[in-house]
Amino acid sequence: MSRTLNDIKPPLIIGHRGYRAKYPENTLASFSAAIAAGADMIELDVTLSKDRKVVVIHDDTLNRTTSGLGPVHQATLQELKQLDAGSWFDPRFTEESLPTLEDVLILAGKKILINVEIKSSAWESGSPEDTSKDTSKDAIERQVVDLIIQYDLLNSTLVSSFHAGFLKNIGKLPVHPEIAFITDRNTPQNTVDMCERLGVFSWHPHYNSLEQRYIEKAHARGILIFPYTVNSVEDMLMVVNMGVDGLITDDPGAAISCIAASRNTSARPID
Repeated sequence: MSRTLNDIKPPLIIGHRGYRAKYPENTLASFSAAIAAGADMIELDVTLSKDRKVVVIHDDTLNRTTSGLGPVHQATLQELKQLDAGSWFDPRFTEESLPTLEDVLILAGKKILINVEIKSSAWESGSPEDTSKDTSKDAIERQVVDLIIQYDLLNSTLVSSFHAGFLKNIGKLPVHPEIAFITDRNTPQNTVDMCERLGVFSWHPHYNSLEQRYIEKAHARGILIFPYTVNSVEDMLMVVNMGVDGLITDDPGAAISCIAASRNTSARPID
């Protein structure tokens, strides 16, 4: 894949946790399906296991999307790999296990753009550049950046988080990927200013919090807008017409069809 984040032509279709509408989220099957459907980017969530490995899962606990129970951070990677991460969605996916970030980068890194969201619950105090502290050497943000560099994906991978601390720490590293700030439905008035101070590539607001003035202000500062989680046709058309640069959706196939149909309709001559 030759595309990079600098080659983006809006609107970018971003598969939320892969192809979550039709596959078990945050699994290799889900990411493969998003790639096959023609998505421009996949989004995934990462946190740390008990033995400090970077694993891909959205929740802080195993209860909802695996056959396990309890907090993710209390299980080792070996224990996590033994869990069934697919049959909760459909028995067809009983062989799916929790992937590591490395698994996903190997699968998808040369095929599609990637958005790695670091979960706020994985935050630890200290800076990843402060190697005098043991935890800083394998802080999750440091591991994420190191893996992206290892697989030569700096130009095609975005690291995002609700927690600004991760983004600040990544920005201090001498070499790092682009970063993105995520906000919830309650968008502070100074969010775009904060994004500029952080030096983000993009801002990911909840689509219900979007206002035209925010989009215009962000674009004036060179910041792209990727709202989440945009699933209905009406909402897809709404955010695209507002001028967003991409949309994060559970159903990338539907989003691709929706936007293609809207373009075909607008291109038709008026009788």
